[in-house]
Amino acid sequence: MKLVTPGDAAPASVNRYLLPHEQQVITMRRHPAVLLGPVGIVLGSLLAAGILSNTPFTSEPTVLAVIWWVWLLVLVWFVWKVAEWSVDYFVITSARLLLTTGLITRQINMMPLGKVTDMRFERSLMGRLIGYGTFVMESAGQDQALSKINFVPYPEQLYLEVVGLIFPDKG
Repeated sequence: MKLVTPGDAAPASVNRYLLPHEQQVITMRRHPAVLLGPVGIVLGSLLAAGILSNTPFTSEPTVLAVIWWVWLLVLVWFVWKVAEWSVDYFVITSARLLLTTGLITRQINMMPLGKVTDMRFERSLMGRLIGYGTFVMESAGQDQALSKINFVPYPEQLYLEVVGLIFPDKG
């Protein structure tokens, strides 16, 4: 199964990091499950703010305002996390693996395909239920900037694609 068809183009935020001779093979966002923690925090804080708003402790308007302003800050933090997720990409080219992260401060982690000596993927029970995994790559005992990628969607298909690039068919 091909995850990206040959005519697809990488987003402009990623395309600027590709070399002229590189061909894009796969470009994808991390699985939306990366947002489960922030969603839980927002909903939990909303529930806590609702419960605290209905206690005798909050009879004073200032206390009530502080509770809801704190929840609003948590909501703004959540929106920030969603915005970060929307611009983070995992890119596999004909020569490298790239992970682009960061909304304001951009971070690009890279590993040449030729340097990958060992690669595996792991799937937790939750990952198996909703479809994500973790890629772990090693490079001849060296510490690399890109060694672990969490919340990778379609890990089985992606694993086969990457292995196919590392060990191309000679026939």
